[in-house]
Formats: sequence, C-alpha cells, structure tokens
Amino acid sequence: MPWPQLPIENLAVWAHLNEVSFVDVKVTTTKEKGFGICCERDLHTTGDSSSATALLRVPHHLVLNDAAVEEYAKEDKDFRHLLDAVGHHRSARADILLFLLVQAALASRRSRSSVGVTNPWTEYLQFLPEMVLLPTLWTEDERVLLRGTSLEPALEAKISALDAEFERIREKSSEIRSWDELLWQGGSIRFTDWIRLDALYRSRCLELPRSGESMVPCIDMINHSANPSAYYDENPEDEVVLMLRPGIDLSKGDEITISYGATKSAAEMLFSYGFVDAKSAAHSLVLPLRPFPDDPLAKAKLVAFEGVPQICVARESESVLWTSEFAYLMCINEEDGLEFRILQERDGAQELRVFWQEEDVTDRTREFKTLIQGHSLFAVLRLRVVTVIQENLQTQLEQLQSSTPGSTPSALQRKECFDAALSLRGIETSILESAIEALEKEGLMQRSSLLLDENVVAYLGPMETTESDLVGNEASNDADDFS
Repeated sequence: MPWPQLPIENLAVWAHLNEVSFVDVKVTTTKEKGFGICCERDLHTTGDSSSATALLRVPHHLVLNDAAVEEYAKEDKDFRHLLDAVGHHRSARADILLFLLVQAALASRRSRSSVGVTNPWTEYLQFLPEMVLLPTLWTEDERVLLRGTSLEPALEAKISALDAEFERIREKSSEIRSWDELLWQGGSIRFTDWIRLDALYRSRCLELPRSGESMVPCIDMINHSANPSAYYDENPEDEVVLMLRPGIDLSKGDEITISYGATKSAAEMLFSYGFVDAKSAAHSLVLPLRPFPDDPLAKAKLVAFEGVPQICVARESESVLWTSEFAYLMCINEEDGLEFRILQERDGAQELRVFWQEEDVTDRTREFKTLIQGHSLFAVLRLRVVTVIQENLQTQLEQLQSSTPGSTPSALQRKECFDAALSLRGIETSILESAIEALEKEGLMQRSSLLLDENVVAYLGPMETTESDLVGNEASNDADDFS
C-alpha cells in the first residue's frame, strides 16, 4: 500500500474526535473475518422494534457519497479543477473513487506538492484492512480457479474497465502540474492501488434510505450473516445508525452482523465482498448471451435491445426458473414477422425502429415473450428459445467441469481464494445440472405437443415435422460463445 496502516485500536480516538458514538459495542479483530463489531456487554431486545436503541451513530458529515464529494470540491478548488478535468458526474462511484484516490495520496504524501485538503477520510482510510479478498485483487494463479464460472467473464470485464479508468485519470491529472506531483511523481499511486480502492468501495458501500449509495465509516466494519442481528438506517437527524433487530439476545463478546443482501447470488457475493455464504438460500447465476453468429439481423438485434443480453437462472426449492428477454428476440426472424427499418428524421438523423407483425415495438424489445404469444407458431418459437437456453447452459457446465482445480491450493494460491472458488463452482454446477434437467423435460413435452399441433402440421406438412424443423436452423448453430 502507498498509504500507511494505523492500528485498529486507535480507531476509538478517531471516532471520538469525529463525533462517532459507540454504545456497548466496539470494533475489534475477529477470529475468521478480520475486523468486526462485537458487544461489550450482554444485549437484549424485545419483539417490539421501538424498544431498540442505536448501538452506533455516525454523523451525516462523515457519510461519503456524491453529495459529500461535491461539498469537498467547494472547499478545495484544486480538487474541483481535478474533478472537472477527469470528468465530473460520470457516476457517483467515479467521483467517490477519485476523492478516495486523493485522500490516499495525501495520507502517503511523498512530494512537496501543496495541493489537496485533508479531512477525516484521509486518516480513516488508514484503518481499513490491508488485505481485501475480492477477485479483482486475486493473482493470475488465483483467478484461474474461476475458469468456467459465471464470474470469469464479469471479472475480466471489470479489470479491463478499471484499467481504462485508471489510464484516463492518469492522463487527465498529469496535465495539471500540482496533481501530477502528488499522484504520480515518485510512483506514489499505482494501478493496484486503484483496484484496491474500487474493492474497498464495492465491499463497503451501503444503500441508505435517503442518502443513497454511500460509504459510512465504522458501520462499514460490520460483517455479514445469513441470520443478522442488526440493521442500519438513517434517523431524523440524518445520522446513520446501527440498530439491533427485534427479539435479539447477545452475550458479551458476541459479534454483531447485518445482511449484505439475502437475494444476491454466490457469484455476486464473491465479486462484491470476497466470500461465498454457504448458508444463503439464494441459488442463482447470470450468463452472457450472444446472437447466432450467422444471423443477418444479429447486429440490429443487439443495437435495438433495451438491456444486457443474458440468461438468468434461479433455483427455488424444487423448481428451477429461468429468464432471458434477449433469447426471444434472438430466436425470431424475418419470416416470423420481425422487421427493422431506418427512420429518417427531419434534421437528417437516423433511428433504428423495430416492427413485429407490422406493429412498431421499438420500445418493447424486452417483451417479445409476450409479443409472440398471439403468433400461430408460438409453440415453435418457444421451443427454439428453450433449446438455445439448454445448449448454452450445457456448454457452460462443460466448461466448468473441464477446468476443475485440484483438491488443494497450489503454493501460489491463497487458501481463502481456493475455498471461495471451490464453493462457487459447487453451487453453480448444481444449479446448471438442475436447470438442464428441467429444460430437457420441458423440451420433450413441447416436442410431443407440437407433433399434434394443427398449425405446425399445416405449416410444415404432416410427414416433414422433424426436430430441426421445430426448433429452426438456429438451434444447430454455435450459439454458446459467450463474452
């Protein structure tokens, strides 16, 4: 790290000086999770939430979000110059990360540059853990463990995006002499530091009821549990407070926990927080989906589609559910009634419009499952989609199984990374196997019913209704090459 590390025992002093209130709890080092918040005495709440008192109060001026960055820019004109040069309001995350980058450089100031104004976050950054186990900070040998998982393409895309962000910031800030001296001269900030700041942001960011996406010091030290004992909120004074849930009994020394998200998939938990919750009931995954490589309308479909082409699979109890809005658009063609037209505006601009059965559906490209239900060959179109989804999942499962790591981590792989990857692989293998089995059953039922469908027989002829006719030529194409 370019910035120094402060002992967690000193956090109490920082909290007192910055008006953060701890009531019967403290930040300490836990056995397995690094830092955490534990009870300093026995705690109890009744079933009535009104009886709960705040265990931790963080004043509004310490909450770090896009509004706080804007206020900081008003105090520091040099930072305003930097913010405008890099590109203000690209996103709340981008502005917050630029602020954190500056605070990290100020904490490790090695140049004589007088630019930059310190604030409580300059020191608070130095309390945050040195080791962050998010996959973006895994080594290449550790990232190999994720081959074949749904996280592999997302991780590659994230690292590429971080690299582009970092190069943009370095290019724009280097043109400002004072910021060049602070950030870059002497090798103060490196790409790995930018990745680490992003990891700290993603793993510690909270969604507050009124303040929105924010980082909150001290409360961000609390760990996750599938059965949390506390929750965070904002009170009428705009403080962020940590509250015990109703009906909780804790003993002195017990760790207090919150939920990071009960519906988040194993891949999302690992990507954002660096671990997989084995007790979570959320079994789902998301895979990218590409159009058929020989589809003449493929490019138009991608341009017109309002969203990210993907397959979402979720397992709930004994059933498996899947959704893929793009798959329906992907599996219909001109002969089915799909058409793209270029609309010429009066000012010369051109706009791509989508038509289904002569109706303009440009604003409804995510609704083709509904739009095709009135089609005489709806069952055939549905079977095409089911076949494509099944083939994609089968390919994903084969990729996952062909890249299975050994039973123990290598000398170049940390055990924490190995265990997390192994847990993710096991969960996704189980989900894929269940989904493929369900799709096979659905496909067989649809094929049987189609052979008796009068519309299909009239369209194809009673003696020519083969499986390839039912699913269309697309089903035999290589539709499994994911980005």
